[in-house]
Amino acid sequence: MPSTKTTHAAPSAKASAARKRIAKHLAIQFKRAYDAPDPADGQRILADRLWPRGLAKAKAHIDYWAKDVTPSTPLRQWFHQHPTQFDDFRQRYLDELAALDAEHNATLADLRARLAEGPVTLLTAAHRLEDGDAHTHLHVLRDFLASRQAKVSA
Repeated sequence: MPSTKTTHAAPSAKASAARKRIAKHLAIQFKRAYDAPDPADGQRILADRLWPRGLAKAKAHIDYWAKDVTPSTPLRQWFHQHPTQFDDFRQRYLDELAALDAEHNATLADLRARLAEGPVTLLTAAHRLEDGDAHTHLHVLRDFLASRQAKVSA
C-alpha cells in the first residue's frame, strides 16, 4: 500500500539562515513553560492560547501572556488534526498574524516593545522545540516578528 504521508520541501538554506540571523539579533529564545526560569531568559512570555496544564500561575514566572497573537482556536485544532501539513499551517498562521498587524494589534505592539527592551523567551507547553524541527507556532511567530523587524530596519 503506498504511503499517504505528505512531505514538504524545506525552506531554502539561505532564507533559513537569514531568519536565524535576524531572530538572533532580536534575542528571542524558546523554552517550555514548565522549565525553570533563568536570568538569561530576559522577559518570559507565554505564547500559547491555553494556560499550560498543571502550571500554577504563582509559580510560573511569566511576565506576559501573549495569547492574542497565537494561532486561532480553529487553526490550532486543524493543525492538531493535520500535523504533517506544517507548511499549510505556517502560511495560515502568517496570514492571521498579518491580519492582526494590519489592525494594529496591541499584543503585537507590546511584543515588539518588549523585544526592543532586551532578550525575550517565548514559552509554550509544546513538547518539541528543537530548532531543526521547527514545527511549532513559536518558530512562525519568531519569523514573523523578525521579518517585520527587518522591514523596519531596512
